[in-house]
Amino acid sequence: MLNQLFIMVRRALIMGAAGRDFHNFNTFFRGNPDYEVVAFTAAQISELDAGVGIEKRTYPTELAGDRYSEGIKIYPEEQLEEIIKELKVDEVFFSYSDVSARYLHDEAARVQSAGASFVLLGPRDTMIQPKKPLISICASRTGSGKSPTSRWLVRTLKQTGYKVVVIRHPMPYGDLVKQRLQRFETYDDLDKHECTVEEREDYEPHIDMGAIVYAGVDYQDIINAAEEEADIVVWDGGNNDFPFYVPSKHIVIVDPHRVGHELSYYPGETNVRMADIVIVSKVNTADPENVMKIKENVRKINPTAKIIESNMIITAEDEDKLTDKKVLIIEDGPTLTHGEMKYGAATLKAWEKGAEIVDPRPYAKGSIKDVYDLWPNLGKLLPAVGYSEGQIRELEESINATPCDLVLMGTPTDLRRYMTVDKPVLRVKYEFEEIEPGTLIGMLEDILP
Repeated sequence: MLNQLFIMVRRALIMGAAGRDFHNFNTFFRGNPDYEVVAFTAAQISELDAGVGIEKRTYPTELAGDRYSEGIKIYPEEQLEEIIKELKVDEVFFSYSDVSARYLHDEAARVQSAGASFVLLGPRDTMIQPKKPLISICASRTGSGKSPTSRWLVRTLKQTGYKVVVIRHPMPYGDLVKQRLQRFETYDDLDKHECTVEEREDYEPHIDMGAIVYAGVDYQDIINAAEEEADIVVWDGGNNDFPFYVPSKHIVIVDPHRVGHELSYYPGETNVRMADIVIVSKVNTADPENVMKIKENVRKINPTAKIIESNMIITAEDEDKLTDKKVLIIEDGPTLTHGEMKYGAATLKAWEKGAEIVDPRPYAKGSIKDVYDLWPNLGKLLPAVGYSEGQIRELEESINATPCDLVLMGTPTDLRRYMTVDKPVLRVKYEFEEIEPGTLIGMLEDILP
């Protein structure tokens, strides 16, 4: 009797929030005969959702491949233990970013108590090798100043004569097949792809300075297209995730306003340990002792990284009008929510000008009320959330219902473009500034074409 080789196919579940989870599937599981992915679970975004319903969808067969003729169902994460047992899951692959070590521990305990193994995929299994020089800009936490730094670098490289294309961390909350590969050059492109407020916050500032942005679901297709029109690619990472591509140079931003987070959040600490260059951001608004402490923390876990400091310059339209006024503060949504910041650029400007910050919570409408329940750390600040047209309208209603002299808007996108506010709005901007001009570009010269 001939010996037969039986291969045990492992049944896998991927935990995520419409980003890293899909990328992990595409790079590690799609076409992998050793695994069958039986489910995704979704949280975070679905909790804030006002109609998108990520957890009610499937990852479509057009993206999953022929082995998954009916696609892969996405379940609400609160059903995790039940799904593990019902679908006989062997391994659960955690694919979130910007979570605390405690949260990661608790999720591992949930998975293991239900009988499955808990797995974290690393760079070797998930990073795609680009053909062109690629500079990755990531962070230890959301809201550290990564996007202003990315914009500064893109602008500087373009002024030097390079063709630069930006690839953004994914935020595909709509039709995943249509969002497989997205290219943004104009505001019309944002409308065509029905971008959420969160997406507009990340794409619009690049578009404003003439940069082309790619994003989507399939990051092999995306890099192939981006490299057709670029000398250099800049990975503008999100959610303190580590890069989807093998970087020629890996830059990581750390925040002295949240000292210690660079050692206690996943995968932000991974980023810091991997970094070629660490930039201590916001030095101009931080306690000098915190700047010193965060540099010490970085050196302990990555003694070979080059460490530099930078400022984040905050300006506001007609900022003298803020003095002694009652203001409603709107800040970048992800920075306040899963980034856990208790203030942002608009708050700092209001404090500087002696404005009184009003409390919008009694006037929150619809799903905006739920946001405050989910994120009690928000206090008197209003996060710019808008994952659907309905939620944008509820945000507009909440703003208009709040009694104040004016609205101070610290969001990267100009919310006045998609809503009508019945009171004066002043926009706050924040930009990266080198403390020692020429330092960062000098550190990149060895990889520039």
